[in-house]
Amino acid sequence: MTEPTQVAMDFLESCRALVDAELDRCIDQSAASDRLQDAMRYSVLGGGKRIRPALCLASAKAVGQESDKALAAACAVELIHAYSLIHDDLPAMDDDELRRGRPTTHIAFDEATAILAGDALQALAFGLLANHSCADIEARLAMVQELAQAAGHRGMVGGQAIDLESVGKTLTLAQLETMHRHKTGALIEASVRMGALSSGCADSEALEALTTYARVLGLAFQVQDDLLDIEGSTDVIGKPQGSDVARAKPTYPALLGLDGARQHLDELLATAKASLERFGPEADPLRAMADYVVARTH
Repeated sequence: MTEPTQVAMDFLESCRALVDAELDRCIDQSAASDRLQDAMRYSVLGGGKRIRPALCLASAKAVGQESDKALAAACAVELIHAYSLIHDDLPAMDDDELRRGRPTTHIAFDEATAILAGDALQALAFGLLANHSCADIEARLAMVQELAQAAGHRGMVGGQAIDLESVGKTLTLAQLETMHRHKTGALIEASVRMGALSSGCADSEALEALTTYARVLGLAFQVQDDLLDIEGSTDVIGKPQGSDVARAKPTYPALLGLDGARQHLDELLATAKASLERFGPEADPLRAMADYVVARTH
């Protein structure tokens, strides 16, 4: 393991502890249905690397913000991510039975409860931002707008729609990256931008540099995911190995070959790091996170 990756692992662990405690507090409130709340907790608190919240907190640090100021934004992003995984795993979508080494939510509970749990997590995410006491009204509104766009038809949901429409088709590199900029990249980009926006004082040049970093990192994340689907093992990646190939889904290795996909990953990493040149040591967690994204094994 390289030193930057160890830096990222240490940073991820500290972020995970902070975010998990806050997520536990947010969900541990009376709900109309105990079963619904159990499904929400199962989906959110059952593991996960917390890459998106860590990126949010690292971005806040890069613009000189304290972590607690961006904690609500970090948790909101993770709630949206958790809801998206619940829905992606449903029989009508990817029809997966395993997530993070455990039965998916619709298997552990039932399909209707899983759908409702995802709906509830999405609503909770926006509630957290709206009631965020550590940010002023303008910053809260900016973060709500950012997350809404990233999660909706112009972002993650739109990308998922393209993904479903593309099964069995051969895409060009441009078409594949358009899909993943929406499906995976939009929420990663929102994570980084919301961390900076939480400060309420990030200048336009810093925000532009962070946006470039996040946009490229989102693509790198997906390239590595595609490689792991071929080269990883089910026990390590926590979901069935080869599931994308089995569904004839368009992937980077299918389009570029394994060597071409690895080369593309290296190029994306270099571009992500170059976008942070205007920042000093305060952006080291973001640099380490970029190394981690391309070196992770699950």
